[in-house]
Formats: sequence, structure tokens, C-alpha cells
Amino acid sequence: MTIAKRLAGLVAVIFGVTVITFAISHMIPGDPAQMLAGPRATPEAVAKIRADLGLDRPLGVQYARYLGDLVSGDLGTSIVTGRPVATDLAQVFPATIELIVAALAVSITAGILIGTLAAVYRGSPLDVAARLMASASISIPAFWLALMLLLLFYGVLGWLPGDGRIGVAFDPPPHVTGFYTLDALFAGNLALLADALAHLALPALTLAFASVGGIIRVVRSSMIEVLNEDYIRTAVASGLPRRAIIFNHALRNALIPVVTMLGLEAAALLFGSVVVETVFVWPGAGSYVLGAIFALDFPVIMGFTVIASVAYVLINTGVDLLYRVLNPAIREIG
Repeated sequence: MTIAKRLAGLVAVIFGVTVITFAISHMIPGDPAQMLAGPRATPEAVAKIRADLGLDRPLGVQYARYLGDLVSGDLGTSIVTGRPVATDLAQVFPATIELIVAALAVSITAGILIGTLAAVYRGSPLDVAARLMASASISIPAFWLALMLLLLFYGVLGWLPGDGRIGVAFDPPPHVTGFYTLDALFAGNLALLADALAHLALPALTLAFASVGGIIRVVRSSMIEVLNEDYIRTAVASGLPRRAIIFNHALRNALIPVVTMLGLEAAALLFGSVVVETVFVWPGAGSYVLGAIFALDFPVIMGFTVIASVAYVLINTGVDLLYRVLNPAIREIG
């Protein structure tokens, strides 16, 4: 019954997203027909394009057509590129997903490790440093951090490349996953793999730092609570090694609340990638949609918003169901 309710709520939220997206697109100043026709087009040409797009019909009819196109996978045609938005997004999304996966891997690993150590050594200088790092992660704007990392590691030290996914000396690897790192590995091109990892480092670290603060705080708080449980005290009294108590018993239960954060963090990184991709000239969905915003390319803006919103809802629903599976108390209540 709970799953049925979640799925019904999922459909309702997605429907609401399409309504809001459609409404906002019609409130933004600008005429898509005029943009497609160009500044020198005659009124007759603009009217013909408007009729072809169905923009001269009542809003209810336009929305019904828009919803039908979405269901069939048609996100419209980009005003700038002239290609289907779905085709453009399919080309740029792998770069963004690769960036987000790398950032999540770094932030989750670092957040769990730092949060655990901060809880175990509560009140120590290590704990203070961890809390300061968490506060800095939440407070520092991603674009400012991206610029500082770019200035330091690319401009001053010259240790890492500062733009793009691979260097000009390399051709893209044969397409398998769309992730240059994995595709280079599958192709057995270790030089290209090293170059792709080097290009991935700065944007991934920027995104990872932006999300690691919340993970540190949740892990630290949960770990402190678990370490005060009776079964942990019993394990300590029975003489079990401290490392086994922390990592085999306490950490396993302390990580359950972290699961609920994964959906929120993934969504935050998706929208946060817009700024980071722009700074590092990363050819992903973020920089693509930012260009569309400046060009008032409404079909791209609407398509990206719908896809990102649906992905956010699906991820959070999946994470919520997983949390119920991992947490017996919540499962019994549900």
C-alpha cells in the first residue's frame, strides 16, 4: 500500500512539474515564433511558424499537445541548434552524470570518514576542524571555490588542466557509456584515461566540497548517537577491539540516515553543475542549458527542467523506499 501511495504521489508531482514548467514558459517575455523566424522575418512568416507550433491555439490545447509530446519522448526542437532537444540532452548529459558520480564518490567517502573520526574523537582538534570544514562547505559559493581552485591548480601551480573533458592532443574514446574515463578504460587507452581523470579532478572536487559538509554533519551526529547506545557499551565492556566496534557495529547503523541525503545531494549537484561546468568549460547539460537561458531557447529550458525534476523525484522516491527497507522501525510504522 505504501509503494502504491508513493507511485501515485510520484505521478502527481511529475504532472505538477509539467504544469508549472508550461505556465512559466508562457509568462517569460519573448516570442518563440519570432526567435525561430529571425529578426528580419515578415509578419506572415512569423504567423505561419506560430501556427505550425500551435502557439495560436488556446492554452489548454497547447498544454495537452505539450503533455502528449512529453509522454512520447518529444521535448521539442531547440531554437538555437535546430535539433531535437532530446537529442542534444542525450549528447551532453553523460558528461554531467560522470561529473556528478565522481563528485558524489568523493563527497560520500570523505564525508563518512571525516564525520566518523569527528564523532569518535569528539571535542578534539580533529572534531573542531571537521565542523569548520562542514561550515565552510555549506557557506562558500561553488563559483568562488571553482575560480580559486582554477587559479591555484591551473594558473599558479599548473598541476591540473582547467577546461574541457580531455586535452587537444586526444580524440574522444569510442562511445560506450558516454563517460570518457570508463570509455578510455574499456578501450585500453591508459594515457587518455589519465588525461580524462586529470580534467575531471577540479570540477569534481568543487562539486564534492559543496556537498561534503552536510554529509559530515549527518554522519557525525548519527555516529555520536549510536556510540551512546547500550549495545555499543556492551561491546566495549566485552573487550571487542575498538576498530571492530566502530566500523563493524556503530558505523553500519549510523549510515542509515545518510541514505536519505543521497537524493537531495544528487539533485543539488545536478543544478549546481550549471555554475561549475561554466567555469571549467565542461561540455555538459549545465553549460548547455545556461547557454539556452541566455539565448531564450525555451524548448531547451523546459526540457531540461522537466528531465531534471523527474530525475529528482525518481531518485528521492527510490531513496525513500530504500530507507524503509534498511530501517525496520520506519518499515513497521509505514
